[in-house]
Amino acid sequence: MPSDLSVWLIAVPNDGDAEGLLPELRQKLESGRALPPANINELAIPVLKAGTLDDLLSLSEELPKMDGYFTSTVAKVVDTLRNLLNNDPARLEQHILVDEKSCDDYILKGWKWNAGKYGVNRSLRDIIEAINKEMTSIDNVMKAKLTSYNLAKGQLVQMQRKRTGNLSVRMLNDVVKKDDFVTDSEYLETLLVAVPKQQSKEWEQKYEKLATMVVPRSSKKITADDDFALYTVTIFKRVHDDFAQKLRENKYILRDFTFDQDALEKQKQELASSEVSEKELWTELLTLSRTNFSEAFQALTHLKVVRLFVESVLRYGPPANFAGVVIIPDPKTTKRLVTTLQTQFTYLAPRSNGSKSKGAANSGDNAAEYGGEYAALMEEEIFDFVLMEIPRVVI
Repeated sequence: MPSDLSVWLIAVPNDGDAEGLLPELRQKLESGRALPPANINELAIPVLKAGTLDDLLSLSEELPKMDGYFTSTVAKVVDTLRNLLNNDPARLEQHILVDEKSCDDYILKGWKWNAGKYGVNRSLRDIIEAINKEMTSIDNVMKAKLTSYNLAKGQLVQMQRKRTGNLSVRMLNDVVKKDDFVTDSEYLETLLVAVPKQQSKEWEQKYEKLATMVVPRSSKKITADDDFALYTVTIFKRVHDDFAQKLRENKYILRDFTFDQDALEKQKQELASSEVSEKELWTELLTLSRTNFSEAFQALTHLKVVRLFVESVLRYGPPANFAGVVIIPDPKTTKRLVTTLQTQFTYLAPRSNGSKSKGAANSGDNAAEYGGEYAALMEEEIFDFVLMEIPRVVI
């Protein structure tokens, strides 16, 4: 059963009545309440250079892998936009556009093959290589820009954490003052210790006994937050290592800090610079993602149409001329829709028997001989019409 979360591209042989196909199909689907009439339209399948049978068979094997890569690339661009826009549906809707139209409208309302990019006078393999080259370029550019942005964002988050985190990690230049320290002493030094708040009384009672050369009554509480209290303590330099070890054993945190009058201003400037850099890269990545989503979705759609063409030639044979329709299924009536389509195209059964027989044989007595990459093919449901699906972007 095709997914009701995808757009369906359907191809059948053009036996000279392509103009009547859409009205007839629309009338039957509407009368059977299988699909709203606005959810179906003509799909103009180009007449491409089919090449030899060997070429088509080779492409039929290669294209599904390429299809998976294309679909994954489009999904990654969407994920990037979601993250940049905090998964805000209203804002996403403004950016997940194809040629300034919604994805559904792009496919459903008069889709045309882009002959400017992929001229139909070129060989089928040349067209596929051009589409693949474009998608690979989009993927590489997105990866590079996303890496740059993530680095800038990571640096900003780290700086913000140091500025706004608790007293065990945050910068202290705006908390302590020069008067809090013993300076210019050959023997003494003042340390800063972050003490878990629930251990404050314990610290005040035992800090003098943590080492042999702690200056009595030298500890002073500077400030506190929800998690820690920040204390100064003055010791003799010679017992620094021993005192630091005792702090670790008691789960007190020694803050590595050297008082610098100019450090606070320097850190403010670095934070402001980091914020500007992150914002600039965010804007660049958002613009690039919006543009590349449009280009990537168009490339994916063209690849799907190429697959539709290749499978149609292999199914129905020459001449390579096919009529197509594009359908956006209604999840409530998907089964009815499939049944109506099967009934409508039953006349194609004799021309599809080769494919059906092959599928039946593979899933029958000889099924054990096939596996791995053919397992999905054996389980695939085969219709009398050729069907390709484009995953819809759910906002």
